[in-house]
Amino acid sequence: MQRPDFHVLALITEGSGAHEADFQPYQLHKGSVVWIRPGVVHRWSDVEHLNGPLILFQPYFLPDPGLETLDVNSPACWRLPSQALPLAVLAAEHLAREHHAAVQSPRLASSALLSHLLAALVLRVRSGAFTPSPPAGIGSGQLDIFHAYRTAIEEHFTHWHRVADYAQALGYDVRTLTRATRTAAGTGAKAFLDQRILLEAKRLLAYTDLPVGSCAHRLGFRDTGNFTTFFRRQTGLAPTSWTATRHPGR
Repeated sequence: MQRPDFHVLALITEGSGAHEADFQPYQLHKGSVVWIRPGVVHRWSDVEHLNGPLILFQPYFLPDPGLETLDVNSPACWRLPSQALPLAVLAAEHLAREHHAAVQSPRLASSALLSHLLAALVLRVRSGAFTPSPPAGIGSGQLDIFHAYRTAIEEHFTHWHRVADYAQALGYDVRTLTRATRTAAGTGAKAFLDQRILLEAKRLLAYTDLPVGSCAHRLGFRDTGNFTTFFRRQTGLAPTSWTATRHPGR
């Protein structure tokens, strides 16, 4: 199990295997793309039969910061259409050649060039992916509200557990956030927030050896009991029981 603080982008050109990202299993085949963002807990399985380029890059290396948050809530793995795969391979090979040249001849090194070539690869592999259209009837205003709410959650979810806190900070009322979130994400604002807190709880329990009380503290719960009640309500299991299902020998 790994939790990198950098991006991992893989393009599968042959073979088959398996991967798990944030507790969601994926089967990998020729044409599969894997994009693990910083903070995601993941692990590879049966990778000895997989081939293809693997690119590691630091946050904020891409020339446009928006590319790093592109489809941030989309699955970590997807499949390219057959006609898009050769183009993605060409983009990856160009990036690899420039990187190799920069290593061999530092005078040729250009971070800006590598950054833009990586951006081209990201755009190419994303252009072939299935991206659902916005729900019918949602306007740009509601999408903007939802995106602002989602961004605020990423910044504050470890200490703000009430939708009212976000509503006050963003200048909306709770009903507005709930309506925009339900329209854009198919769930209410409180459920969306709870799912983000739960994901981080699972990451801490699965990846670290922190006791439940320390996990509760990191996530802004007053005490272990409140955290356990929250976790059990969301999963049907106590944190220790859920961890035992992930690590039977622990």
